[in-house]
Amino acid sequence: MAEDGRVPLRWVWITLGLVVASSVWFLFWVTIGAGSVAIAYVAVPLGGVVAVAALYDLWRAVRGNRPARQFWGCLLVGAVSMTVGYVLMAVNAFRFSVGGYTPSMPLSAAAAVGLGFALVMWAVARVPVGTSGTGQRRRMYLDRTIAFLGCATLLWHFGMAPMLTADERWAPQTLVLIGLAFVLSIAGITKVAYLGEGPVDRTALRLVAAMSLTAAGVAVLAATYGNAGGPPSQAVVLPLAPLMLVLAVRVQSNAFAGARRSPRSSSSLLPYLAVAAVDLPLVAVATGHLKWPGRVVILAAVAVSVLVIIRQFLAFRDNSRLLYALRAKEERLQHEVSHDGLTGLANRAWFRDRLQSALASGAGATVLLVDLDDFKAVNDSLGHDVGDELLVSLAALLREVTGGDGMPVRIGGDEFAVLLAGGTTVGETVAQRILDALTEPISAHQLLVQASIGIATAAPEATLDSVLREADVAMYAAKQRGKAAYVRYLPGMAEPVLAHMRLGGELRRALDAGEFHVVYQPVMALGTGVVIGVEALVRWQHPQRGLVPPVEFIPAAERTGLIVELGRFVLRETCRQTAAWLAEFGPDVLQKPGVNVSARQLHDPGFVADVMAALGDHGLTPDRLVLELTESAALRGGQISRTLHELDRLGVKLALDDFGTGESSLSLLRAFPVAIVKLDKSFVDGIEVEDASPAARDARQAVAHAVIQMAGALGLDAVAEGIENEAQAARLRELGYTLGQGYLLARPMPAAEMTKLLAAQRSAVTAG
Repeated sequence: MAEDGRVPLRWVWITLGLVVASSVWFLFWVTIGAGSVAIAYVAVPLGGVVAVAALYDLWRAVRGNRPARQFWGCLLVGAVSMTVGYVLMAVNAFRFSVGGYTPSMPLSAAAAVGLGFALVMWAVARVPVGTSGTGQRRRMYLDRTIAFLGCATLLWHFGMAPMLTADERWAPQTLVLIGLAFVLSIAGITKVAYLGEGPVDRTALRLVAAMSLTAAGVAVLAATYGNAGGPPSQAVVLPLAPLMLVLAVRVQSNAFAGARRSPRSSSSLLPYLAVAAVDLPLVAVATGHLKWPGRVVILAAVAVSVLVIIRQFLAFRDNSRLLYALRAKEERLQHEVSHDGLTGLANRAWFRDRLQSALASGAGATVLLVDLDDFKAVNDSLGHDVGDELLVSLAALLREVTGGDGMPVRIGGDEFAVLLAGGTTVGETVAQRILDALTEPISAHQLLVQASIGIATAAPEATLDSVLREADVAMYAAKQRGKAAYVRYLPGMAEPVLAHMRLGGELRRALDAGEFHVVYQPVMALGTGVVIGVEALVRWQHPQRGLVPPVEFIPAAERTGLIVELGRFVLRETCRQTAAWLAEFGPDVLQKPGVNVSARQLHDPGFVADVMAALGDHGLTPDRLVLELTESAALRGGQISRTLHELDRLGVKLALDDFGTGESSLSLLRAFPVAIVKLDKSFVDGIEVEDASPAARDARQAVAHAVIQMAGALGLDAVAEGIENEAQAARLRELGYTLGQGYLLARPMPAAEMTKLLAAQRSAVTAG
């Protein structure tokens, strides 16, 4: 074995030399009669010995590859058996050849060679082919049967039949061996056509099959020259068999060493080559006298024709199935490209294409953009699965409501659209039908949702983008007007809406530029005027517009999600400033520093961690912080409830701001770990006025009185907001309020002014 893992090339040169030497000797023998005829029988066994040596080298080299080792090991045993047979035949030739007499093959030699052929056939039969699936195997067996019959007919007519019908009778063992060689060669040819990448190289197997084709040469010589064909077949034809076998070994060893790759399979041509093969003897029969071997040829040709018809039928059926599958796949892909996978509605690409076609044709179109209000709250509180079910239900509702008037599509997320043909009034009709349908709960979870709808009709010179932009502007205008409504686009509507939309970008820039700052409004004891806490409020100092009111930028921050980052800034700044005040004035100076939080912040998974980090970074304990939230935020589902309870367990105080304006009730106070309630300013305004409507005054006082009693019963602190005059403060003290907040007591002020107020308070206490 060479160092590169290949079988030595010397075995090929030795067998090739034997072939050449034997052929040269035969040439001299037939021309000048040199030597005994027995010499013709020497080259085959010598070549067999070389082939055995080469096979043994290869067999040792493939120990880690079990299928290849089995194949080449079986060939090794077969080659040994055939070599023994040809040695016996050579010995017999030297013993009995006299003059021109051609010795016959002994029965023992025929048995050894026949056993060798059988072993080689067994090895070839066990080589796995690259097919999978019942249908593919069935087609392969049919193709191989066609090829086998075609090749067998060819070899029968030109090889075996002339020997069987010759005047000179051939020994049975000779006929059997030639028949076995034919079967082996045909089996190898049909096998190699289906052999893929595997343990046996296709070219190597093809050479093994070609080894057996030397029998065809023997048969032709025998049919032509009778017994006189023995010497040329032994000297010229049969020595090629060991050469083919050694070449197969060399090719296989090269493949193992990575020096070559198996060629591409040509199995698709096999049935057609078989038809061509069977046509040759059929033509020969048609032009000669019909004998019984010719009838075999005709029957074989008929069988091949029938099998080819069956094969073509199967191919036609498979092609039909394939075409059907391809059409179905194409239709499915076209549907997937143009439709939304979740709802089954047409998608944005389909919508734009149809709208563009409508505009190009001049037929006109009306577009409704439908956006679910507060859909994120559904996803955050109930989960995305519930949100997806809601979108599917809304899609079904849009199909039902629009009917034949238009085509609903899903643009993306929670945004849908309806494309209507022409018309300026049908848009309002369909929009109202959608809003009316949404007054009833939808989806399996019976959710009551709302939607904002923008309507835009294409003007004569409208473009695709302009129509969509107008519908988008109208939809945002509907949201600004309180949601759950529809708005038709009108000229001049875009500027204020776009300004509001641009505000989100301005907020991002302002956060990065540090344009926000925090002011503090004190919470005081109504009896003594002592500051017991503050409410932190954010302000925006715009470089061009000046001070931007919170009522303008807080909704935009909520809508864009920047409220989370803005709230984090306010929280950290308040904690920093509180720590500074405590360090300067002592631990009793400020008991309740409060920070407003929104529902969007409470939905953020990292909110609790942000709170604890802000406290820890500035050395504050959780009981030093009050988080103020509105009643509507507290009522927004399980995620907020879990967040609030976790904050309460950590020691953070919670306050309900604007108490009394929403769905406030005893059950709400029990459900959430609230420590402070803040009476809304609307119940403080006019509480002291002796006006013409005593019922309104009495109602305010009744609510204020009920809140302070409820807080006392539940052990909560109560803070009255919006106190603007002394009469209000006096009336609230009469009702039992001890804490208040408002312009009478102190306006929101920067941290420096708050520091002065706390310093003055400490001086007053010290002087007292």
